[in-house]
Amino acid sequence: MIQPFRRKRLKNAIEQVLAPAGIAIDGTQPHDVRVLDDRFYDAFFTDGFSGIRDAYVEGWWETDRLDDTTYRVLSTRVPLEFASRLTLAANVLAARVMNLQSTRRANQARAHYDLSDELFAGMLDRRKIYSCGYWRSASTLDDAQEAKLDLICRKLQLQPGMRVLDIGCGWGGLAHFAAERYGVSVVGVTVSRDQARLASETCAGLPIVIRLADYRTLRGEQFDAIASVGMFEHVGYKNYRRFFEIATALLKPEGLFLLHTIGANTSVKVLDPWLDRNIFPNAHLPSARQITEAAEGLLVLEDWHNFGADYDRTLMAWYNNFERAWPSLRARHGERFRRMWICYLLTCAALFRARVTQLWQIVFSAGREGIYAVIR
Repeated sequence: MIQPFRRKRLKNAIEQVLAPAGIAIDGTQPHDVRVLDDRFYDAFFTDGFSGIRDAYVEGWWETDRLDDTTYRVLSTRVPLEFASRLTLAANVLAARVMNLQSTRRANQARAHYDLSDELFAGMLDRRKIYSCGYWRSASTLDDAQEAKLDLICRKLQLQPGMRVLDIGCGWGGLAHFAAERYGVSVVGVTVSRDQARLASETCAGLPIVIRLADYRTLRGEQFDAIASVGMFEHVGYKNYRRFFEIATALLKPEGLFLLHTIGANTSVKVLDPWLDRNIFPNAHLPSARQITEAAEGLLVLEDWHNFGADYDRTLMAWYNNFERAWPSLRARHGERFRRMWICYLLTCAALFRARVTQLWQIVFSAGREGIYAVIR
């Protein structure tokens, strides 16, 4: 228990740090922080942004608008470390010494996607698309995800009879949409057993083959088009060159390759440690430089489309769905999981709202003749 004089001193110090963001301790605004346990104060100063999120998960503090609280901190550049210097240094060292996304470690990423069918069915749209929607003309999550799938197919210039590769196919939503609407055949690959099983069931009766496989096992085939949607975040900077070499070898000379990925504004070697530890183990957000350097000399960059602000709206829709579905999820996952998952969804929404992270759709070709018609 913190002594009263120390509590007052820590509260005053934190309020000074948060003042530029208009956030008060135990204030009356929806974005203000209500301290429920004195351990919040030490977490704030010891582990910065990671510690604050850990403290939220533990129930040491509360706010009515976690997304807005986080957005205010990020957009006003409140001087919080994203992790303690010791934790960050250890993670950077590990990333330099080890290949955190090696073939041997690839299955660690699937733990997130295998949490439970009920969780993702309750949170996502009807097709279970677990990536950013395209809200340009959409008013619902279902519409935004369908618009995104159609945008991908149009950017890839799909035509009946084409053969398409979907690297990181999830629950088969893109494969099903492309085969049904555009008359193509699809090979989808995923490292998640649950995703592979459900995707095979969903796509039964269509010219779609779902493989439980790592992308590095793909060889000796040719495709008219390749898509990778929401999977590149698991590749890791040490493997980017190999990823593009594989995609280049699999792509026909006149083919197109669309990469849909979250992106970082700066080139870093590790993911935010809190997300790495709690949500996406061994993940890494690429920078524009890391992507272009990895693809240099292999593919021609035809188009680069940023609609990162749409991820804010997508994450808020997932949060609202999750809250509605929670009564049926509580028995399996528990209250601590609920707070962790809410923290993940709402703080990530704030990251996109503050433009700290981006969402890119990048179209590459093997060097086809003529001008690529940009699609929006």
